[in-house]
Formats: sequence, structure tokens, C-alpha cells
Amino acid sequence: MSESSARQRLDTPRATRGFGLRFDVEAVGAFSERIARFLGTGRYLAIQTIVVVVWIALNIGVFAFQWDPYPFILLNLAFSTQAAYAAPLILLAQNRQENRDRVSLEEDRRRAEQTKADTEFLARELASLRLAVGEVVTRDYLRRELEELRELITDLGSAPDGDRAAPSKADGSERRSKRGG
Repeated sequence: MSESSARQRLDTPRATRGFGLRFDVEAVGAFSERIARFLGTGRYLAIQTIVVVVWIALNIGVFAFQWDPYPFILLNLAFSTQAAYAAPLILLAQNRQENRDRVSLEEDRRRAEQTKADTEFLARELASLRLAVGEVVTRDYLRRELEELRELITDLGSAPDGDRAAPSKADGSERRSKRGG
């Protein structure tokens, strides 16, 4: 169904209903990671310890500020609220890290497969080059063949005019036997 016909249908809403909150998931995730990182630092523990000590000192002392008497119910409520928000933020940060680790692992796996394929290709190429080099004329073989040709030419040049006939088949078979040996 085309987009224009979907818009004309009465049973298909044009937009989402209500006052749906729209927020950037990445921005919320990055914010939660910053908070989770801060909650795991010594600086946070030091600040929290100072706040608790000051809170208790102001509420136990002889000051007129005693807004939270001894059982410190308001302080406990503050810690509970902090824990209620910190735990999901930490879990969100861990989930994001897990997703990054999974993507990184998949990329590493893909790269390892590519490296393995490249290595296997290079090994096959190297093997084919070794086979091709085995069939290449060696220097010693070429020298021996040239020496035999020089001897044949010398023999032909030193033979009397009547003996300058084409070399016999026996000479060719001798050459072939020398080549093989």
C-alpha cells in the first residue's frame, strides 16, 4: 500500500496520539553513563560522606536547625531515592557498554575471518609460486645446454665439407638423454 493511500485511510492515525515525550536515546544514555561513572569515583564517596557528617552534625548539635531528628528518616529517604535512581542509571550504562562490546566483538570476528581468508589466499599463492619456480630453467641446466650447443657447433665447424650433413637422429637422442640426466 502506498504512503498516500495509507494517509487517506480512516483507521490509520496520521500521527501519534497524546503528549508523547520525545527524547534522544543516545543523549539520555550518555548522561546516564556520566552519572554512573561519577557514582563510582572516590570524589563522589568523599562528597557524600561530608554531606552525611554535616547533616548529622546539624541535626544532633545544639543548633536550631534540627529538621531531621535522631533516627534521620529524611536522610534515609534521600539515600533510598538516590539508590532508586542510581541503580537504573548504572544498569543503562552497563547495557550500553555491553552493546559496544558486542559490536566490537563482531567487528573483531569479521576482521579475524578476513585475515584468515587473506592468509589462506597468500598460502595458496606461495604454493603455486613454489611449483612454478620448480619448473623454471636453472642456471646450471641452461649452462649445460649452451655448452652442448657450443660443442655441436664446434663439431659441425671442424668436420670436413662432406660430413656436414644434418645431425643424425642419434645425435638428437644423445641430447635428449643428456637433458634428462
